[in-house]
Amino acid sequence: MSTDMSRRTFLQATGTGCALCMSGLQSLPCLAATGNPLISPGCRRSKVKVARVYMGVPQGWAWPRPDLDAAKEIRFYNGKFAEMKSDFVDVDFVINELVSTADHAASLATKATDVDGVLVIHLSMGAEQVLPAILGWGKPTVVFAVPYSGHQWSGFGALQNQPLGAKFEALLTSDYRQLALAIRPFRAIHHLREAKILNITTRPIGKYGEDVKAKFGTEIKAIDLKQTMDAVNAISQAEAQAEANRWIAGAEKVVEPSKDEIFKSCRLALAFERLLAEEDATVLTADCYGTMYKSLCLAYAFPCIGFTRLNDLGFGGICESDLSCAMTHIIFQGLSGRPGFISDPTVDESGNSIILAHCLGTRKMDGPDGETAPYKLRSVMERQAGAVPQVQMRKGQKVTQGILVGLDQMPYFTGEIVDAPVGLEVDRGCRTKIRVRVDGNVTRLWKNWSAGLHRQTVYGDITKELGFFARFTGIKLTNEAT
Repeated sequence: MSTDMSRRTFLQATGTGCALCMSGLQSLPCLAATGNPLISPGCRRSKVKVARVYMGVPQGWAWPRPDLDAAKEIRFYNGKFAEMKSDFVDVDFVINELVSTADHAASLATKATDVDGVLVIHLSMGAEQVLPAILGWGKPTVVFAVPYSGHQWSGFGALQNQPLGAKFEALLTSDYRQLALAIRPFRAIHHLREAKILNITTRPIGKYGEDVKAKFGTEIKAIDLKQTMDAVNAISQAEAQAEANRWIAGAEKVVEPSKDEIFKSCRLALAFERLLAEEDATVLTADCYGTMYKSLCLAYAFPCIGFTRLNDLGFGGICESDLSCAMTHIIFQGLSGRPGFISDPTVDESGNSIILAHCLGTRKMDGPDGETAPYKLRSVMERQAGAVPQVQMRKGQKVTQGILVGLDQMPYFTGEIVDAPVGLEVDRGCRTKIRVRVDGNVTRLWKNWSAGLHRQTVYGDITKELGFFARFTGIKLTNEAT
């Protein structure tokens, strides 16, 4: 399959996402439905381009040892990359060379013009001028250095504080699995540049869309009600009924929604995927509590099942025209391969915890290839209408929550899920809930809280790769719980 195949062409070639789920191909990465978890809603057209540079001398230097054979070292690393090939299936290493001199590094600059990032693997001493020359390319750069690779690490901190080191980070570790971590910030940058967000609304996108496009490359487009309903009407009754049957069969219980409400919600869900195909887009949101509340939600169906389904497939389904959450969703999924959970939080200081609640939950929080979490079909709590999946998330799971504020701020915190809907089954708040015990102090968290309610929560502690991404893109990270 061509690496330049568009999302629209791909969907038309493979059929709808529900058919993919039935066949077991539950992820839709850039190139094909390979089953790889490295799906991101920014993954549309091309591979992530990375320059892989081995920094060292060919042979014979006192440190780490005088008889070091660089070619042998490179073969060793090639083996490591082969062992972790699933982590790099969407990566094209456009440069892959041993570099020993600044002149050699400078000669590669033209080849690195279009790369998303540079991975420098430190092999030995004797090539001290290479890294400054590579940083002169102006690209996000991560150095991977195992113990004994050389003494150059002792100047990395000072280098970061110089203008030349503004986009420089390092991993000083013997854990070769972190070679994959080094690539994740490049992937998020790449996916933001290729992402396209559809917003079903009558409101203009405005300056925010222009600013996002200018900084990250992400396109945001408004979609009107007519185009949305045309997509709905293009979905056959049989397709919609089959999708509704799948949702009903997979649910532990159907509580409030009628079969007709579920049917309409599923028809709208399939229409969302059609819209993505028509527009060659990857993320969709709707002004469901604003300009689309009466004309779409009350007149036809709430979009909650549709949003969940897009998240399950590896796209992005975002509540309430929240463009900041849409951008955060793309970032987090680019860094982790997993979708986010939007929430309206409420604090419980008695357990140093925060309850994250929203009516729709994503069933595949581990990513498109992960297990489907148990769910019930419920109504939207605060509207007592519609159909929404109430998802049982996993207790004991580490999570990271954050939100992109403007273009250059991201408050965040980490914690652990200590309770989920079964333990929080109260007739208050939203349907899907997790209680998160905060790493740090929840009192500090609420005192530092800013920028509204909505945040994105993703499985895993992704603070390391998030920190790299933030440095590369000029975003200030603030841990609100410390």
